[in-house]
Amino acid sequence: MGKIKFGTDGWRAVVGEDFTEENVEICTKAIAKYVKDNYGTEKLIIIGYDPRNMADVFSKQCADIFAKSGFRVLYSDKIIPTPVLAYNAKLLNACAVMFTASHNPPEYLGIKFIPDYAGPATSEITDELMENLGKEVPPQAGGSVELYDFQPAYDKHLESLINFDKIKELKNTNIIYNGFYSASIGYFDELLNRHGIKFSSINMHHDTNFGGGMPDPKPKYMQDLIEKVKTTPNSVGFANDGDADRFGVINEEGDYVSPNEIIAILLLHLTKNKGLNGALVKTVGASLLLNKVAEKSGVEVVETPVGFKHVGEAMRKHNPVIGGEESGGLSIQGHIPEKDGILANLLILEAMAYAEKSLVQLQQELFDFAGCKFFNDRIDKKLESIDLIKPVLDKFGAKTQIGEFKVKKVDLQDGVKLYLDDDNSWILVRPSGTEPLLRIYFESDGEEKLKLLEALVLEEGF
Repeated sequence: MGKIKFGTDGWRAVVGEDFTEENVEICTKAIAKYVKDNYGTEKLIIIGYDPRNMADVFSKQCADIFAKSGFRVLYSDKIIPTPVLAYNAKLLNACAVMFTASHNPPEYLGIKFIPDYAGPATSEITDELMENLGKEVPPQAGGSVELYDFQPAYDKHLESLINFDKIKELKNTNIIYNGFYSASIGYFDELLNRHGIKFSSINMHHDTNFGGGMPDPKPKYMQDLIEKVKTTPNSVGFANDGDADRFGVINEEGDYVSPNEIIAILLLHLTKNKGLNGALVKTVGASLLLNKVAEKSGVEVVETPVGFKHVGEAMRKHNPVIGGEESGGLSIQGHIPEKDGILANLLILEAMAYAEKSLVQLQQELFDFAGCKFFNDRIDKKLESIDLIKPVLDKFGAKTQIGEFKVKKVDLQDGVKLYLDDDNSWILVRPSGTEPLLRIYFESDGEEKLKLLEALVLEEGF
């Protein structure tokens, strides 16, 4: 039990090692106690699972425990993406439990608790869940488990957000969908099919081993999609991670389009073509590109610590045009305060259709509008002990200069972020939160400048 920890996005562990029947029972009872203490057993519980090994088995165990504790449970009748279950939590005023390990390696599985506001559980909630570990929930009559199809309501909602007729006008664009063996299969493709939008696809079956790779839509895991895009004229590629809350996009030249660029393109699209008003929510680890685009568009920027938990919480307070993070998660006004990779992919197609331009052209327009292009990198640096983290952060936060660059501003919202006096470069050092590891983020408006900053920081011995 000591190894169970509800982190930023739930609890994750290796199946058969720490992710066992015993620990699933402990976790489920902790969640059941939380719901019972805060809402009562009349609160509806909805449960879903992604394609991972044993996810269906453990989720059924969870459903049975809730039912024996007196709750009515709606249990997904098939594999389901996290954003689909999250949307239904909001729609049905229910608390959701999702069995997924998102983009983690195939041997992992996890439990994610989604409260009725349909976003990641806050720190206050996960703290209470941790306190409940090992506590029993008395059996109570009146509970039940029913199979339920959560897809129709989600599809209907996306049809209210996305102009599929407009996407259908992209007749000269070849859409290539990488099913990626993920939960998005049967959802993203089904929406395109329903609206008569032509596309081709690869990796269109669920596989607990995710094809022997990682269910993470980053370039090194999407080489087959990249190759197909490069060999198919005028094509764009789309993928989602294991539970479809993150997205990966490949442009017509076969290049990966960063989440920062996607969020910026969509901010322009949503304000210009869809008439949305409000703020932009981004993390401190996201690009200055977003700040520049927002400033030139007259959009306020709300910055949060790294993690969609914080983005989602800010979205509930500010009702922004769009909220996003650098690791591939976003949502928009009128949707849910939770990452949705299916929505993200559809929005890019919609942006291309409204502009009547390729994704490459939209990227170039973005860089022209912002006035520059940004380059990013992250280096993970292991320390000998967690006790060394604070002294290193204190030392870094006291800096007034990095090489020839003067420190213009220091942000301590999440670790230490130094803004440099060229106005286009910054360095963020933040602890991983679970091990003696520092994550060092870099951004600048030139590749050579970025490499120089990395060398200067590493020379300090961090």
